[in-house]
Amino acid sequence: MHNAYAGRQEGNSVTSHRSDDRLPDLHGWRDTRPRHSPGYRVRRTALSMAATVIVTALVFLTAAIAPAVIDLGHQYNVIPVLPQPSGKSAEPIDPNAGKPISFLLLGQDTRDGSGNEALSGGTAADAGSHNADTSMVVQISADRSYINLVSIPRDSLVDVPSCQTPKGTIPAQYGVMFNSIFSTAWDAGDGLPSAASCTLNAVNALTGLDLQQFVIVDFQGLKDMIDAVGGVDVCVPVDTQDSFTELDLKKGLQHLDGLHATMYARMRHGTGTDGTDVMRTTRQQYLVKQLMNEALSKNLFTQTGQLYQLAKAALGSLNFSSGLGSISTLVGLAISLRNLDPSHFYAQTIPVAEAPSDPNRRVWTADADAVWAKLRNHQPLTLAAASSSTPSATPSESPSATDEQTTATDGTTQSPAPTPDPKTGLITESDGTLIDPNTGGIVNPEDGTITDPNTSEYLGIADRYLNSTVCAVPAQK
Repeated sequence: MHNAYAGRQEGNSVTSHRSDDRLPDLHGWRDTRPRHSPGYRVRRTALSMAATVIVTALVFLTAAIAPAVIDLGHQYNVIPVLPQPSGKSAEPIDPNAGKPISFLLLGQDTRDGSGNEALSGGTAADAGSHNADTSMVVQISADRSYINLVSIPRDSLVDVPSCQTPKGTIPAQYGVMFNSIFSTAWDAGDGLPSAASCTLNAVNALTGLDLQQFVIVDFQGLKDMIDAVGGVDVCVPVDTQDSFTELDLKKGLQHLDGLHATMYARMRHGTGTDGTDVMRTTRQQYLVKQLMNEALSKNLFTQTGQLYQLAKAALGSLNFSSGLGSISTLVGLAISLRNLDPSHFYAQTIPVAEAPSDPNRRVWTADADAVWAKLRNHQPLTLAAASSSTPSATPSESPSATDEQTTATDGTTQSPAPTPDPKTGLITESDGTLIDPNTGGIVNPEDGTITDPNTSEYLGIADRYLNSTVCAVPAQK
């Protein structure tokens, strides 16, 4: 596990809370100065159906949310330019055009509020608890041609640096569960701002990234967002029952509303799961991809008028760091993703292995830094990617697996690299083993799950294979 710590905390939209360079900290990523969490002003944001999809497809998708921002109880209304007889309407400008966008997406596990309590599956003893149920690093390429999403299992053991909050410094912590960073900072600091900022600070330290923004959603917010887009299609590979959430799904393609999709994303018990948080992260990634497909298939990213008008339909579903609370930023980003190829949405769980100290916990493997290095270098999460920031060739552009052998510079003959199947996106080896070309993982033909060939831990779900084979869903055009 990587134990170096980074995190340049800078940027005009971020105010540093560090007041004493002598405060204790762990050493930074290639930097010996102490680092502390950036201070963020959390904003409640009104979302549109596109915000819903974009954020759910960035909170379970991407950070593109559209619409009326609420700050300190004041609502800022946005009036769109109406389409004229020419059929054209003004298109929002993306202020970040030509720049990559990265942020930390946190799913908050809270029982506060009747909606969250009903969706939590917890007991009365859980009231008042605040944990990070889901943590994902999302990166959108500068040319908007691909999206990277990396899940961090909540039960992975990590070392984290000290963190400054308005109520004082939280000392460095060693060998703690990742999701405890959020709850510890919530209790020791000023609630959500400290919880999110300290988690962001820890992620920067663990990965060498320089994330400056975050998006936070709770159970009720996720449910509302999914309902706003009319639900989502999910391929259920086996009959699934969970007594904790009372979820009962039959094998096959299911159209889930917000309630059942949220349960599907959170379940760890019953059939259809092995009880681990690592496997749960794969379903969350799959749900994000399905939501993105839903948005693209409905052309939500091109309907500028709806992005504004529908923005008033769902208030207060998410929390954003101040740098994302800009209408021009969010709407412009949504529109800029309209031509995204769904196959260029790369998602995986950070490589982990069973912790030597506890079989119920995980530690990051040596392969984890190779994943973070791609994000640091702004490269797509695929083994076939070139050194540039553009996605690798599509299957139709790749050499055919049946092409003749080629001669290398040393005179030896080489077989061409195998070509992924254009329908499933997978490579079939001579013995029938299915390989995911993005992670190098082994795909289970029964449920589409991808596992690490070295540790057998889950990495993700082969969504194209699952949809086109297990549930026979036609490919998106």
